[in-house]
Amino acid sequence: MSFLPESAALPDALVSLTSFGAAEVCRHGQLWFARLCHEAGAQGVEVREELLTDPAAELPALAEWLRSTPLRSVYSCPRPLFAADGQLDAAALAHALAATRTLGALWLKMSIGHFAAQGEQASAQGFAPLAQALQQAGVTLLIENDQTPQAGSLRALRRFFAAADAAGLQLPMTFDMGNWHYVGECPLQAARELGERVAYVHAKGVQHRGKWVAVPLAESSAPWRTLLDTLPEDAPRAIEYPLIADDLGALTRTALQQLRHATRV
Repeated sequence: MSFLPESAALPDALVSLTSFGAAEVCRHGQLWFARLCHEAGAQGVEVREELLTDPAAELPALAEWLRSTPLRSVYSCPRPLFAADGQLDAAALAHALAATRTLGALWLKMSIGHFAAQGEQASAQGFAPLAQALQQAGVTLLIENDQTPQAGSLRALRRFFAAADAAGLQLPMTFDMGNWHYVGECPLQAARELGERVAYVHAKGVQHRGKWVAVPLAESSAPWRTLLDTLPEDAPRAIEYPLIADDLGALTRTALQQLRHATRV
């Protein structure tokens, strides 16, 4: 089972627009930072719903600009796939798919939320309508390990993917390198178990400063090179750590080059 095309070459390097800080992104807008990323050599951007101040205006503007570039886009929705009662949140899914279509993105990123909160069988009833909605939308759903035990632990994701596979719905994954630390998991173990389905990587380092915080890869206290070496080397990678500098363009360009070439050391 592979979730990547056989022709995939070296990994594309993207930027999650959260990397520039919520306050700055909300002040300038995601289109401004998407342009910066394009000029810095990014091959795509991840648009974040939580940082849209006026989605009705911003998403069409982003879509129009993206169509003039070769960039790929990912839409990140913070609303979970399964609600607190363990049922598929059809409203959240419809909302996320509509936004993804407006943006013109082919990838939608969500977490599983409260899958199996009232039992796995009850939640599994949501797989058929989920598959139908994804097929109709022509969108690929990427399941991300988040920073919660119910949606970011290896046990929870192992259970979800096994149930989805059994229902005939094989979903690829966004592998967030740093989030495993927030739930006390070993990222390398997760990569070995789930790496086969990883189609997109959130690349970030971590340090523990009273709590886990995201840092540039070079400053990480975790073995990030070993982790990237364990994951599919052709899976697109997105910077998702703070990018702060007087010359943001130069910093972003350097960070993208480092990420793109951090393979097989």
